[in-house]
Amino acid sequence: MLRNQPGTSPAATSFARVSGLAALGFAFLIVVGNVVLVPAGLPRTGAGIGEVDGFFRAHGDLVGIGSALTPAAWVLATLFGAGAVRVLWQSERDQGEAWALVGFAGLILQNAVFAVVIAIRLALASTAADGVGAAASLWALHDTLFTLNGTFLALALVGLSLAGMRGGLIRPWHGRWGLLSAALLFGSAVLTPLVVDHVGPFGLLGLAGWLMWVVWVVVYGVVLMRPAPISQTPTGP
Repeated sequence: MLRNQPGTSPAATSFARVSGLAALGFAFLIVVGNVVLVPAGLPRTGAGIGEVDGFFRAHGDLVGIGSALTPAAWVLATLFGAGAVRVLWQSERDQGEAWALVGFAGLILQNAVFAVVIAIRLALASTAADGVGAAASLWALHDTLFTLNGTFLALALVGLSLAGMRGGLIRPWHGRWGLLSAALLFGSAVLTPLVVDHVGPFGLLGLAGWLMWVVWVVVYGVVLMRPAPISQTPTGP
């Protein structure tokens, strides 16, 4: 692994392991957040306003519980991205590239966009508790941001997958898995008007990409935590 090459300090190795743990924690929290809300009937993208009203009136407390996990998830995502950049930095400099920074930018942007998504959910839960119905335009904004966020997840996947493969940090299958996930998420983002306006197969595109994204994050975290090198020489994608 790149951090074990000559000249790498124990502190850098320690930070890489922390960032690997952060990746696992991030994946765990985003899965738990969905496990809390989806079985309770969290409306799918494109759901009618009546279904949205019913969910937030009945499950406002669950929305609060699920949302409470997200600040920690954003912190962990940032630590994961920073650790990956730190490990790949020398390789990127030697090759005159900055794919890892592209991936880190994607993680930061998805944090920002999803903060707005969570804020909208909390606002809907709060107004529902006061007996005020959800505004159709507010839920449409939620769905649009949620779907467009696939753009930034795709950036993170492409940047860190290419940097990891070219630097010899991750195996080729892992990088290709990330690129396929990025293609699905970006495709969903491009088709946002269809995803938001029509409940159907278009939404499955983003769902498949998101599930692959979670697996990709977990494997990347394990790679960052491993003490033994995977590859001693940079490889191409």
